[in-house]
Amino acid sequence: MRSQRALWFKLSVLISIMGMLLAACGGGATPTAAPAGPTVRVGALNDTTGPTSDVGKDYALGIREAIAYVNDHGGVNGKPIELFQYDYGYRVPEAITTYKRFRDQDKVVAVLGWGTGDTSALAPTVTQDKLPYVSASYSGELTDPAKTPYNLFAATDYSTNARAAITAWYEEVWLKDPRFEARRSAGEKPRFVAFYSFATPYSNAPIKAIKEQADLLGFEIGDDQDVPLTALDTQSQVLAAKEFKPDLVWHGNTTMSVAAALKDAKTLDLGANHIVNNWGFDENLPRLAGDAAESVIGIAVNAFFGEKTEPGASSVTMDDVMAYAQKYNPGVPAEKRLIRTVQAWANVMLLWEATKIADKAGSLSGESLKNAFETLKDYNVGLGVAPLTFTGGDHRPGSAVNLYMIRGGKFELLSRVDLKERWPELWPNWLGY
Repeated sequence: MRSQRALWFKLSVLISIMGMLLAACGGGATPTAAPAGPTVRVGALNDTTGPTSDVGKDYALGIREAIAYVNDHGGVNGKPIELFQYDYGYRVPEAITTYKRFRDQDKVVAVLGWGTGDTSALAPTVTQDKLPYVSASYSGELTDPAKTPYNLFAATDYSTNARAAITAWYEEVWLKDPRFEARRSAGEKPRFVAFYSFATPYSNAPIKAIKEQADLLGFEIGDDQDVPLTALDTQSQVLAAKEFKPDLVWHGNTTMSVAAALKDAKTLDLGANHIVNNWGFDENLPRLAGDAAESVIGIAVNAFFGEKTEPGASSVTMDDVMAYAQKYNPGVPAEKRLIRTVQAWANVMLLWEATKIADKAGSLSGESLKNAFETLKDYNVGLGVAPLTFTGGDHRPGSAVNLYMIRGGKFELLSRVDLKERWPELWPNWLGY
């Protein structure tokens, strides 16, 4: 119990500064004074108080800072973006109410959304309203434009990420590590289980895909373990999994509960390796989990905060990201900022490019914006984001995923798995889940 309380205290310290700062900023305020003249109105829905606020607060800060950067660099062909940003506490009903405010009162041309549950719940309405929705949910079900034509994001989707993660472990660890040589020679299969929140759409979004991939690669699959997003004690789940003797565990939650599970797995000698979805894999993970995070493999859909990158077509660099963090939120130390900031910038840069294209074509209507997104082919946002391509038949932004391993508390690139290149015959069938 002492270690669990310490874990919670550490996390509270890390996020409390950002929480106080966001509260001071106010619900719908923009980072700069309200501009005069024509503006491009954009809504942002964020979780700064709910169960995903351990990653959501930093993302919300990044949204505000990126919009400030856009406005300082000409806005949308000379028209500044006016940001309407609200916390919804990860509550779907409140997300629906806020969306209606965006649409009916704020008159936004697009929304920068957050969670999978709310984004999926809103998708039919978004489609009917023709209101582009660039979310922090990378759920595979949002990538089929035949069903969700107005949903987009600047990252590989959860299912692609999960397939890539288990593939990377299989190829880089199972097939190469001498520890498994005798078992490989004996024809044994690697053993796999998944830890995630059964009731949370984000957490369970890629489960079908990763189990398909496990079957494709020849794993034996054990029973899933239900781990709440806010879990600080996962001993019962670890002990249940231990009976199966897994070689590999997938973690599908956000950082706080993933750290708790890693610590319990080490304490109870689970003996498995770990792979982690992108929202559970950030700079806070080794801080919270300590040496239990060593050798953990995870997904990063862009560069980590402070990691040097080459500018893309948007010309934004990591130096810009860091400078705007310091300029607009100096109360949050740079060493407490996360990759979540960079993820927010990636989505804003994507939306910026589409709005410029649509505006130049003469209309910022939803349909015009959708068409603008679908002109992007191998578009290089920068910030370590893989080139983005959207078509009228496929809104998966890409197929190549970077996998990192934590070594000595640092993130080291392990491998890059391109699913389309590796399984070209299966790639079309994986669209939309």
